[in-house]
Amino acid sequence: MATLTLDRWNLSIGDGQPLAVIAGINVIEDLDLALTTARTLKAICADLGLPYVFKASYDKANRSSLKSYRGPGLEKGLAILAEVKAKVDVPIATDIHTVEECEPVAAVADLVQIPAFLCRQTDLVVAAARATQAAGGLLHVKKGQFLAPWDCRNILDKVKEATGGAEMTLLCERGNSFGYNNLIVDMLGIGEMKKLGVPVTIDATHAVQLPGADPRTGGASTGGRRDGVSVIAKAAVAAGADGVFLEFHPDPDKALCDPLSCLPLGGAAALLATLKAVHEAVR
Repeated sequence: MATLTLDRWNLSIGDGQPLAVIAGINVIEDLDLALTTARTLKAICADLGLPYVFKASYDKANRSSLKSYRGPGLEKGLAILAEVKAKVDVPIATDIHTVEECEPVAAVADLVQIPAFLCRQTDLVVAAARATQAAGGLLHVKKGQFLAPWDCRNILDKVKEATGGAEMTLLCERGNSFGYNNLIVDMLGIGEMKKLGVPVTIDATHAVQLPGADPRTGGASTGGRRDGVSVIAKAAVAAGADGVFLEFHPDPDKALCDPLSCLPLGGAAALLATLKAVHEAVR
């Protein structure tokens, strides 16, 4: 089983390592919110002895409606992420959507993330792998809601073929489509993905989404079950996840994207302490 390291940060994820925390805000709203969230979560993780990567999206390209908030865009968004990285001294994770975004994103982000809906897009996977390898980062690939855990081998093979065999990929579980407007997480899938020889994380935030089922907008946005985030996170860590992916907001109901799925920032310390204890107990 694998352990991957961000050398520039002396941060390792995988077997024998502390629980990794990839956490922040769903989408960049402004610089102040990004800085506040990054500083708060970094301090909590430092107190707990957990490796930390700040996450925020500069663009949410797969929104249900044209009216949904997408973020500041590539240029302004990367500038904000670069400022957070410099001022807070923290590694950055963000997601890409097109081949053209790969190189500029890899120049800023230490963890380049491929969204679940795009995990089988060969050109994107290859371009992201090559750009991330050249920049010295790692690739974080979310398993598609339509994909069996063992079928992620094909994604790993693409990355290795594109990079000359580089070991640089983490897989992320985020649930599978279950009928209409619903997702479920098969905890056995975490172990199946770990059998592929890579670290595995759990995106507990997006696993509680109810796609296209926000009652407030009549289905023009995604609903969610905020109370389920901690349940899925704890279960996944107990099942062997090497890291957790979580999204927070000081006032979740006012978040500009997926408010029903994100957690209050004030509860981060208690949840992460619990997840650390679960991680240590099962190991």
